[in-house]
Amino acid sequence: MPCRAARRLYKTLGRRGCFLAILGVGKTCWGISFLVDPPGDQGLELLTSVCSLRHWAWLWIGCGLAVLVSAFLRVGRDGLGFLAALAPPTVWATAYTVAVITGDYSRGGFVAIWYLTSHVGVIMWAATVPEYSVPPAPRPRRRGKAA
Repeated sequence: MPCRAARRLYKTLGRRGCFLAILGVGKTCWGISFLVDPPGDQGLELLTSVCSLRHWAWLWIGCGLAVLVSAFLRVGRDGLGFLAALAPPTVWATAYTVAVITGDYSRGGFVAIWYLTSHVGVIMWAATVPEYSVPPAPRPRRRGKAA
């Protein structure tokens, strides 16, 4: 029964929806981690000058839930999910870049590049992948049946 449910869920979501669902759960969990045990704010002074990291956690949680909901939308209507997925890592990359420019956090340049490549870049690439770009694998012929 669990395999049947997994197949049904995969068929409902498709490739893009699965990607969005994984992102949505991940971003939501990352935001919750900021509420449960906030990390230090080194390199994020631009954000913490506006409000605390606990408040910024809600950006991750809200966008994560929006991404998760958009995973169940049809292809073509899931674009807002990809935009919501881009918001938190873009904000964090901007904060780290500013920290490098102002001299507050020299390591921030590497963290910003990490956010821009492994988050923003991957999300932008996945947004361009069509749902059915690879033809289905051919099924083997049945033996013993007349054609």
